Amino acid sequence: MEFTMAKHGILRNILVRIFSLAVLIFAVRFAIIVTVRGGSCDSSDFCFFSDNINLTSPSHLSGSGDPFSGKNWRRSVEYYSAIFQDMIGEGSISPNSRAICIDTPTGEDVLALKEIGVVDSVGIFKKPSPPLIVQGEGHRQPFPGEAFDFEFSGNGGLEESTKPAEFAAEICRTLRPGGMLAVHTAARDEYSFNSFLELFTCFELIRKREINGVDSSTIVEILMKKKNPQFKTLDSMSISISPLNSNSVNKCLIPRYKREIVKNAESLILEEPLKPLVSLKRNLKNIKYLTSLVDISFKKNYVYIDIGARSYSSSIGSWFKKQYPKQNKTFEVYAIESDKAFHEEYRTRKGVNLLPYAAWVRNETLFFEITRDPSKKMMMKGRGIMGRNRINPVQTSSSHMGDKDKIQGFDFAYWLKSVVTSKDFVVVKMDVEGTEFHLIHRLIETGAICLIDELFLQCHYNRWQRCCSGQRSYKFQKSYSECLDLFTSLRDNGVFVHQWW
Repeated sequence: MEFTMAKHGILRNILVRIFSLAVLIFAVRFAIIVTVRGGSCDSSDFCFFSDNINLTSPSHLSGSGDPFSGKNWRRSVEYYSAIFQDMIGEGSISPNSRAICIDTPTGEDVLALKEIGVVDSVGIFKKPSPPLIVQGEGHRQPFPGEAFDFEFSGNGGLEESTKPAEFAAEICRTLRPGGMLAVHTAARDEYSFNSFLELFTCFELIRKREINGVDSSTIVEILMKKKNPQFKTLDSMSISISPLNSNSVNKCLIPRYKREIVKNAESLILEEPLKPLVSLKRNLKNIKYLTSLVDISFKKNYVYIDIGARSYSSSIGSWFKKQYPKQNKTFEVYAIESDKAFHEEYRTRKGVNLLPYAAWVRNETLFFEITRDPSKKMMMKGRGIMGRNRINPVQTSSSHMGDKDKIQGFDFAYWLKSVVTSKDFVVVKMDVEGTEFHLIHRLIETGAICLIDELFLQCHYNRWQRCCSGQRSYKFQKSYSECLDLFTSLRDNGVFVHQWW
């Protein structure tokens, strides 16, 4: 009897150990699938759930502090379900679609797709949350080309991306021709919407509409279709701008919506001010910066170019860095300054690219002279300090004027076209001591003017002299009315330009 009981105890221990070992093997297998493979299963894998899983919320979101846990998270799933069901009804998605939700931190949109029957759906985020979300980012998707029929970007992912151009390029790469893209964004003004469209050049717009977001705020839903490679469209919403007072055939296209935005700029100073610098400085409070009127989130790069930069504190440090509203964007800064007296300072300034040349209409060697106005005894001392008595171009010949006055000029318009594109946001400040008429003409002639989003232009003219009543300075040939005509012509043609000092 005792032998029989001992035999049964040994057998029981053996069975318990076998069962424990089996449980351990299954647990290890499951952990490998979830952590290594991101929750995906194939025919040879052991899975605890099918692809058409119906979850309440991802396991890592169960903390009480998470806004999408519990009822709130479930409400978001139901919100996206309604959105996607509408798209199924209009034929933008089908149950057989391969779908991806981009930069989705909590996966409500992914689960919504699965629950309405789009089983082959996945989300990507920098922090994975299997089985709904695998590791990836909007600007770097971990999938081959043309892998999806439908892509969705919500949660403001695109406008918050630091690489919107790469974000758009990845969608173009991974979506098949004819596939659909839906984006939820805050892009409401015409400038930001058209900037958005410029990012997605391989798509055609299907529709744009305002809807209520998951938190009842107003958002914009944009639906687009990827074009076939041979598909091309013409921009019917642009106007051409040709050189002022010229019959040149070189033109560029300025969109009509930009002309409408220019109407919101501050008024020009129509009467010649008796104290120009005082008047222009006072007018600074009236300046309506473009970035205070539109959203620039969908631009590829952000560039500031200071032509005639003088010292760093002259305008880059004292004005652009501190006062220009940059919408938290990081700008690439270029300082164009030919005067060697300022060059050494820029060697210690990080984040500023110095071009030690003269912005000009072509590449050539220029000869300059220092303005020698008898009424200003501190002329030579002023050079390189105050910047008011700047060096002025007098000829482009090989005549000798001394090495210190010989400077290399470069074709600014050509350089601009090689550095930026229409997808970039470009701000230019121009203070070139009278050569602005030549440079503006060249910018328009080459079409480079269309690449400048906002222009701060100082126009130099023969001002009244403070020393001598009734006399004007001989330093510049243009009159104030000619400067005013220049500003007016630029604005009439859609250039967002300000009178600057």
